[in-house]
Amino acid sequence: MDINIYQAPLSEERNTEYKTFLASAGLRDEEDADFVAWMKDDSGRLVACGALAGHTIKQLAVDPSIEGTGAMAQIMTAIIREAYDRGNTRLFLCTKPKNYNMMASLGFNKLIAIDDAVLLENRRNGLEKFLAKTRQDAEEHRADIADITCGAVVCNCDPFTLGHRNLIEYASRHCDFLYVFAVAEAGSRFTPEDRLEMIKQGTADLENCHVYSSELYLVSRATFPAYFIRDEEHADEVRSDLDITLFAERIAPALNITKRFVGQEPFSPVTNAYNTRMKKLLPEYGIELVEIPRFAVEGDELAVSASRVRKLFEEGDMEAVKALVPETTYKIIEKYK
Repeated sequence: MDINIYQAPLSEERNTEYKTFLASAGLRDEEDADFVAWMKDDSGRLVACGALAGHTIKQLAVDPSIEGTGAMAQIMTAIIREAYDRGNTRLFLCTKPKNYNMMASLGFNKLIAIDDAVLLENRRNGLEKFLAKTRQDAEEHRADIADITCGAVVCNCDPFTLGHRNLIEYASRHCDFLYVFAVAEAGSRFTPEDRLEMIKQGTADLENCHVYSSELYLVSRATFPAYFIRDEEHADEVRSDLDITLFAERIAPALNITKRFVGQEPFSPVTNAYNTRMKKLLPEYGIELVEIPRFAVEGDELAVSASRVRKLFEEGDMEAVKALVPETTYKIIEKYK
């Protein structure tokens, strides 16, 4: 049986056929795929599929009638080949735990597992190399990081605002060494590279604050899909638990992180739910979650938020934007006008 590759978005007819097949397999279309691979039998019936969204392989399904025939391996091979042809050689995969052995046989390595999901990566020791590089850099700044209080802030900063600055400044005062991880996922209003630079420039005066790219290992919806869970609310919880567990079990111990700092989230229900899960899970690993109130500029009743800044930016109100972000951020986002 032949495999066809389709660039997303699919035509209406193909999209209907694709979603119907996913639903029959108990899966959801998260509607963020770059391309879809599928296989049809001799009668023209869709019997296997898979998709790629950014760095993540997802929405893998095989009709029970052809299980054990190698169809899934063929779909995976087609997706990986297409990804490599596009220069995308770093790939993640999130699936049900029962599928782990099959995915491991195809060259994927486990990063973390929880009851409902397992997260894998095609790079061997990718996380270990990321942690070793980060720890080496930290030790170049503080040779004694194993004997001091280390904290962490993880932020998207789309863009970096005075609210982010307030959170990071507070965190830097309440630990000896502060890791700030910039979310590396694409798809935000500002590029990952610019967001990383905004944070670096906006915190350059804080001597114990050191900024790193998350390299997709932290707070990345694309890296932690949950297409195989039908209930969206539970799917969001699974995404959060994968991310939090990866941080708590693998990242925090390697970097001696015992505190994580977040701002209160009155605007986004998803982020608020994520903070709630951290409050429950992190203490189980000996990590303190410190949540601070949202920051507001003096004389302004509204809290500063990146979403508010983006809205003002899209409306062209640059004077209002300027009042809510550091000067270093403003200089970077001016080029997006």
